[in-house]
Amino acid sequence: MSTVAVTAFIEVPAAELWALLTDLPIRAGWLSTVGAVELLTSGQFGPGTAWRETRTRPDGGDQAEEFVVLAAEPPYRLELSSPGTGVDYRITWSLRPAQRRRRGCTAVTVEHQAVPTAPYGRVLALLFGGLAARAVDGAIRRDLADLAVAAGSAGRATAA
Repeated sequence: MSTVAVTAFIEVPAAELWALLTDLPIRAGWLSTVGAVELLTSGQFGPGTAWRETRTRPDGGDQAEEFVVLAAEPPYRLELSSPGTGVDYRITWSLRPAQRRRRGCTAVTVEHQAVPTAPYGRVLALLFGGLAARAVDGAIRRDLADLAVAAGSAGRATAA
C-alpha cells in the first residue's frame, strides 16, 4: 500500500470548506481538472453517496473516476473510496481548526492510499510507485489550491 498526504492551511472555517466539498453539483465548477460530475445516487450526502467525475489527465485526455462516500463526519472528516484497475484508492479529507501566523484557519489534510487488489497491481506499484506518488501529490496540491480559491481565500492557502 502506498500513501501520499498533503496538508494546506486555508483561511476559511471548516464548515465553509465542508460545504464546498460535499456540494457535488457544483464540484466541476471549482475543481480545475474536473469537467463533469454525474450523481449516481440520490438523497442526502453521506455514506453510500456515489458519483462519477471526469478529470483531465496531464496528457490532456479525459479519465472518469467513481467515488463512494465511506464516512462523513461534518465538518471534519470525509472518507471516499474509488475502485481502480488492479488497485483501489481511499481518499480521506481531514479538516481541523488551526492557527497560522496568528490567524484562524483550517488545516486541510488529504491522504490518498493505493491498495493493490491484484498481483499485477503490486508489480505496477513497484515499477511506477515514485512516479505515481509525485503525480498524486501534484493532483492533491492542485485540488487544495482550487478549494482555497473557491472558498474565497485565493492567495491565502499555504501547503505544509
